Amino acid sequence: MNVTVVSRSGREIIKGGIELDASATVSDLQRAIHSRIKKLYPARQRLTLPLPPGERRKPVVLSSAKNLSDYSDGNAKSLTVVFKDLGPQVSYRTVCFFEYLGPLVIYPIFYFFPVYKYFGYEEKRVVHPVQTYAMYYWSFHYSKRIMETFFVHRFIHATLHLSNVFTNCAYYWTFGTYIAYYVNHPLYTPVNELQWKIGFGFGLLCQVSNFYCHILLKNLRSSEGSGVYQIPRGFLFNIVTCANYTAEIYQWIGFNIATQTVAGYLFLLAGFVIMSISALGKHRRLKELFDGKEGRPNYPRRWVIFPPFF
Repeated sequence: MNVTVVSRSGREIIKGGIELDASATVSDLQRAIHSRIKKLYPARQRLTLPLPPGERRKPVVLSSAKNLSDYSDGNAKSLTVVFKDLGPQVSYRTVCFFEYLGPLVIYPIFYFFPVYKYFGYEEKRVVHPVQTYAMYYWSFHYSKRIMETFFVHRFIHATLHLSNVFTNCAYYWTFGTYIAYYVNHPLYTPVNELQWKIGFGFGLLCQVSNFYCHILLKNLRSSEGSGVYQIPRGFLFNIVTCANYTAEIYQWIGFNIATQTVAGYLFLLAGFVIMSISALGKHRRLKELFDGKEGRPNYPRRWVIFPPFF
């Protein structure tokens, strides 16, 4: 089979095409492209089928596990694919590790070390119990996230653009510094004991719930990170589409009930907006996929992310 590889503008990427066996897979094609152009390693490649002139629908993305013949429309001798360079890639796990490592390291620095003297506070800092428990709560959360990254999560897409390392780290590290500065501040005024105990207790329950939701999501995917969608079921997923996000939001509500800082509430608001956009997209996609037609089940009626509001 001769495979012609063209850009989205129609320019031929590899002159004369690539000759492959009739039984070759898309992964074989990606490796062949890489052997011709060294910087284009497989994770950097996005291959799609060309669209007929005038059509504006999304093109079919070639799955690396499938045979090229599955996309040849009965023509076993030739195939044309459209190539897109996704740019420098880095694994999801690498991105997640570094974005979570920052807050995990930064927060205890403000708790354990005399950093506030560099901000003009020379007097000895009095550490309130709520500040100690906030440090434990924070450290537990980001340690859990790192452990989930390596031992629980199964990612549909293996890689992200390299720039995501910098943007994601900027988000998490900046908020981590901002919150740590004010929660551990020498002039911090704690809430009453009952309030912070309720806040941390509720938040810890939500952290455990969030972990269990991730276990349920893990079981929906194969170890190879299959991109086949399934309807999540069990526990909070019986009433909420993105139950893992729900537990995440409520756990930060618990943290803010206990600590009461503007920095913490701004982090909660930013996270709520980001997760809501993602949750609405997932909810819409699942409803489109499971529409009750051609033997497919109907997606059940559920909250999107934040019961009892939406």
